[in-house]
Amino acid sequence: MIGLHVSEIDTPTLCIDLDAMEFNIASMSEFIRSRGKQWRPHQNCHGSPAIAQMQLAAGAIGVTCATVSEAEALARAGVTDLLIANMVVGRRKLERAVELCKIADPIFVVDHYAQAEMLSRVAVEAGVTPRVIVEVDLGMQRVGVRPGHEALRLYQGISNLDGLRPVGIMGYEGHLLRIADLDAKRTQIAEAMNVLRHTRDMILNEQLCCDIISAGGTGSYQFTSDCEVVTEIQAGGGVFGDPYYLTECGVTGLRPALSVLGTVVSRPSLTRGVVDVGRHAIADDLFMPTMRDYLESTVVELSATYGVLDLVGDARDLRIGDRVFLNASHSGLISKLHREFFGLRGEYVEAMFARED
Repeated sequence: MIGLHVSEIDTPTLCIDLDAMEFNIASMSEFIRSRGKQWRPHQNCHGSPAIAQMQLAAGAIGVTCATVSEAEALARAGVTDLLIANMVVGRRKLERAVELCKIADPIFVVDHYAQAEMLSRVAVEAGVTPRVIVEVDLGMQRVGVRPGHEALRLYQGISNLDGLRPVGIMGYEGHLLRIADLDAKRTQIAEAMNVLRHTRDMILNEQLCCDIISAGGTGSYQFTSDCEVVTEIQAGGGVFGDPYYLTECGVTGLRPALSVLGTVVSRPSLTRGVVDVGRHAIADDLFMPTMRDYLESTVVELSATYGVLDLVGDARDLRIGDRVFLNASHSGLISKLHREFFGLRGEYVEAMFARED
C-alpha cells in the first residue's frame, strides 16, 4: 500500500494527514511540557501502538487506555507505562490485567472497595504488586468516588490490602468541555481541580503516597494544564485535531488530521451527490461530517452505506468516480469503525497504522 496515490485506494478508507498529526503531537507535547505537566495521552482515538510510540518520542511519559485488550496490545509493542483508566472487573479480565505486570508497569483505577478487593486477590495470587489510583467524581456523575472523606476512606482501605500500591488519584472534568464562555470554563475547571487538590491534601495528611494527580481531556487540557495540583494530562484525541474539539470545546492551535476518503457513486442532480461513506464508515453522533475540500458544501444525510451531499460552487463539478474527503467530527467514535489508517503525505500513502485493540 505504501506509495499508492489516493486515486488507487479502495474506499471508504480512514486517512490521516501526517503533516497535521505530527504538528498536533508536537504542539500538545510542548504545550503540556511548558506548563510543567507530564503527558499521558489517551489511546482511544486510534488504538495504534505505532502512534503511541510517536507520542512517546515527542515526550509523553506513558499512555492512557480504556481496556485490558488495549493495554495488552500496547505492552506487546513495548509501551510499558500504562494507565487503564476504566475499572477492570471480572476474574478473567483481572487475571489478564495483572499478567501485564510481568512485561509492563500498569496503573489500575478503582472507585469502590469491592473492585480493589478483587484486584488485590488476583494480584497476590500472581505474585505482583500493581500501582493503583482512585478515581474521584468531579461532577460528571458517571464513575468516581465522592471527593473528600469518602475518597480518603477508600484510599486508606486500599493501602491496607495486600498486593496493591496506591499512588494517586484521577478525575475527569468532561462535563465542562462545552462551556462556551471560556472565562467561565477556566473558572469551573479550576474549581474541579481544587476538588482533587483538597482530596490529595487529605491523603497526604495521613502520610500516604499520592504522587499522581491525573486529569485533563482534549476538550479541557488547555485550561487543566494551568492547574497547579495536576501532575499529568490524559488528553489524546487532540492528535487528530477533531472538529468537535475545535468548534464545540474552544480548543485552539490544532489542525484537523483525520478524514474518510470516499468515492462519488451517484450524481442525481446538479446540487446533489452521493458518496460510499455512510454510518458504517463515519460517525455522526455529535454532528455531521464536513467536506474537507469543499467547505461550502454539506453532508445532509447518512445511511448505513451512503452519504448524501448538498453541492455548492466548484463541488458541482464532481463526477462519478471522483474522490472526496469527509472530515471526521470525533476520532474516538469513528476510529472504532476501521481496523486500518492510511497515513497520507499529500496525496500519497506514506505509512499504514492498525488498531490493535
